[in-house]
Amino acid sequence: MARPAHRRPGQSRKAQYSLFVAYVIAVTGAVAGLLLAVLSVVDPIGFAQLRVASQEIAAPIARITRSVTGSISGIDDRVGAYVNAGSQNRRLRNELADTRRALVATSPLQEENRQLKALLKLQETDKTAIANGYLLTSTSTSSKRIALLSIGRNLGVAAGQPVRAADGLIGRVLSSGPSVSQVLLLTDVDNIVPVRRARDGLPALAYGRGNGDLDIRTLNIANNPFKPGDILLTSGTGGLYPPNIPVAIVARRQDDGALARPLADPGKVDAVSVLRPYTPDNIDASPAPAPAPPPSKP
Repeated sequence: MARPAHRRPGQSRKAQYSLFVAYVIAVTGAVAGLLLAVLSVVDPIGFAQLRVASQEIAAPIARITRSVTGSISGIDDRVGAYVNAGSQNRRLRNELADTRRALVATSPLQEENRQLKALLKLQETDKTAIANGYLLTSTSTSSKRIALLSIGRNLGVAAGQPVRAADGLIGRVLSSGPSVSQVLLLTDVDNIVPVRRARDGLPALAYGRGNGDLDIRTLNIANNPFKPGDILLTSGTGGLYPPNIPVAIVARRQDDGALARPLADPGKVDAVSVLRPYTPDNIDASPAPAPAPPPSKP
């Protein structure tokens, strides 16, 4: 006779054993819980020790679980950081580009303000300035070194007037128009400036080389006392350039003198002053004191 397709649990020995074990576990758990409750009331100290012992047994399992959880969390963080790295890099690159643009826009203004403040200070102490202007353009590759000045005859600019920046001598006015002028730069081959060494007054001549540098030669050809770092100023000899304007710094010695670089680079200078040509009677020409009146006769 065939067995029925569906049998009740009571008809299966395996199912009966499983149900019996479940009942035993449930009753054992209930009895253990009741004993622990009674123990916590009757003997709190013993119950506390038992609880500590159970925590010690469970501690290794808790540590393993914590380590696994931390590792999984760390993997999630690393994956998230990797996923977000692209957007973060793009944002940082954009911020860097914005900062660079702001710096490029701000730096010229700061340098121009520095030059204007220096020229203002010069004007307060030096009364030889005729007008202030800007160098609009300057030749940097041609052997003829000429710059275009933003002011002309409208402000009293005329040929032959010295031009200086806050850092030093630029050159002299070559020609002037109604509102602009041409400046023959210090480094032009046709420009010769009498100079002196700042520390001891040694006289010399500065010749433009046409390449942005200057040749410095002493009046005594047999003597070459120049050293790198020597500062050269205008001497005022021969007129035109007022004395004590910074001109150049010696870069290295040569057989017949020295090679020097201008202290005021026309390619970087913006604001300049046009000065009156120097003659001994128009610089520091303070009025002579009035003669004392003759004593009155008794």
